[in-house]
Amino acid sequence: MYTVPDQSGKFAVVTGANSGTGKEAARRLAAAGARVVMAVRTVAKGEQARAEILARHPHANLEIRRIDLADLASVKEFADGLIADGTPLDLLINNAGVMAPPTRMTTADGFELQFGSNYLGPFALTVRLLPTVLAAAAPRVVTMSSGTAHYGRITFEDLQWERRYSPNRAYAQSKLADFMLTRHLAAVAAQRGWNLMSNGAHPGYTRTNLQTAGASLGGGKPSRLQALLNNVVPSQGVEPGTEPLLYAATSPEAVTGGYYGPGKWGGLVGPTVTARPPRRALDAVTNARLWTEAERLTGVTLAAHVA
Repeated sequence: MYTVPDQSGKFAVVTGANSGTGKEAARRLAAAGARVVMAVRTVAKGEQARAEILARHPHANLEIRRIDLADLASVKEFADGLIADGTPLDLLINNAGVMAPPTRMTTADGFELQFGSNYLGPFALTVRLLPTVLAAAAPRVVTMSSGTAHYGRITFEDLQWERRYSPNRAYAQSKLADFMLTRHLAAVAAQRGWNLMSNGAHPGYTRTNLQTAGASLGGGKPSRLQALLNNVVPSQGVEPGTEPLLYAATSPEAVTGGYYGPGKWGGLVGPTVTARPPRRALDAVTNARLWTEAERLTGVTLAAHVA
């Protein structure tokens, strides 16, 4: 098991921290001494998760704050509150996500739900928080991608899946976009001389409620294919499944622009290794184009938030 280095004095934000990999990341960061904001959509669930962590680690420094990544006004409110506190942010973990709702749904701002929640929301949050991130001594931004990103495609002509919605392909697009965010932020940091590490991770096939929660949106149920996969495809629990994310967030061996995931069974399970990045995320021109499009769609621009 990966041992998180001492995080005493570090301030971290973990989105989607009420369950799954987000909860486990918050637990292990707090156990290592970090002050952790558990950023959650449903405060009651966040408080329950916090209580469960405190039962194991009574001295953990955990705070619940609400954010809905499917609502840009909520993202702004969360970011403004964090910046107003005046504490430099050492670690931002963009972990929260939704997976494959069976019918096309939209965010509060009218974006396709997966593209909006998994990419545009984290994009807006990251850019808004950059002033407080860059105030830290050696900050990191870690964004959770997925093995499905390898078959994702960025279709600029129909980013919102208005023509022919596919739950799984829309999810793959959003997760490819996440790693493109990782790579472009790393490039911007290098160009501007920022001491900022931007890297990514994927959990392989980790058993969380992500697979079932998305399918239940809109009154659906987990598919027969999903049930079959759960029975025949190698999978792992949340503790090992969170380790690539924690490695990216805390390891002294992690590098900017890096990508980390499980090392066995084609990246489904196993100890953390340097993962093969999605090929389509290695095109710097396309990454920059997607970033520009995200600025246009969200109204959140680098120029407005970082001098």
